[in-house]
Amino acid sequence: MLLSLCSIFFTGCSSNSYDIPYDVNTEISAYSFGVNDSKNVLTSFTNDICVVNEDINVNNADLTLESAGCLFDRTTKETLYSKSANLSLHPASTTKVMTALLALKYGRLDDILTASENVQIKEKGAQLCGFKEGDKATLEQVLNALLIYSGNDAGVMIAEYVSGSEEAFANLMNEEAKKLGATNTHFVNPHGLTNEEHLTTAYDLYLIFNEALKYDKFKEIISQKTYQSSYSSKDGGSKKLDFENTNRFVNGKVNSPSSVSVVGGKTGTTDAAGACLILYSTNDRSGDEYISVIMNSESPESLYENMNSVLALEN
Repeated sequence: MLLSLCSIFFTGCSSNSYDIPYDVNTEISAYSFGVNDSKNVLTSFTNDICVVNEDINVNNADLTLESAGCLFDRTTKETLYSKSANLSLHPASTTKVMTALLALKYGRLDDILTASENVQIKEKGAQLCGFKEGDKATLEQVLNALLIYSGNDAGVMIAEYVSGSEEAFANLMNEEAKKLGATNTHFVNPHGLTNEEHLTTAYDLYLIFNEALKYDKFKEIISQKTYQSSYSSKDGGSKKLDFENTNRFVNGKVNSPSSVSVVGGKTGTTDAAGACLILYSTNDRSGDEYISVIMNSESPESLYENMNSVLALEN
């Protein structure tokens, strides 16, 4: 590996910078290699992300979060707040950010997905869009159902479309997570329903969400208050999708602090995970972009109260 990297610098390559992906197996950490021409530098993995390995409170804010929470300035790459950022927790439906990311990376929005019998999830309390075996919908429709309504059946459809099975898709999720540096993550399903081995951290969620925000379609979907569409049933009839966003900042049930505009995000709630939320927001004065994460709140009410306290740190 080291020899191959060195060869980059001593060949006649005319580019002024070089990027390498994060590789959990490499012995080389994030640092730069200089050459005689100071313009030719290998860009480190951490060059374009926020980094956190301890609790951080830049403004000494008086916050009492129940579990894990973070605020990252996506523009300056500064971590403004973090508590238990690397604590392994159940992510609930914030898992679906990775599912959407892989759908956008490997799929085509106008592809037709056909629901299998596996969309009939029987777990008590599972959020379902109502897809039945044989139903057909475009990837774009299923993505909207996944991110806006948080449909677990939509997650199954995407997993089987991309990888052929939920198990194979979970393997892909874990491979892609490691490429992003999310090395404290282990997914076993595409939707986040509780499994003792299905875990991630607030920081890893930031890394995954930050990557998903590079897709305009992702930002477009998570910002929508409602979604209406229709798709085909097995017998050729028409069935409707009509959802309100589960994110209370987006659907208007909760207001963000002054000068903070919430663009969108992803919710998640199970008994094991508590109430979770990851958000993309902007500061109206500075124009900076932010990602905030809270995991394992005791209730949706405390979740949004705590998130507003975190968002206030943008000012």
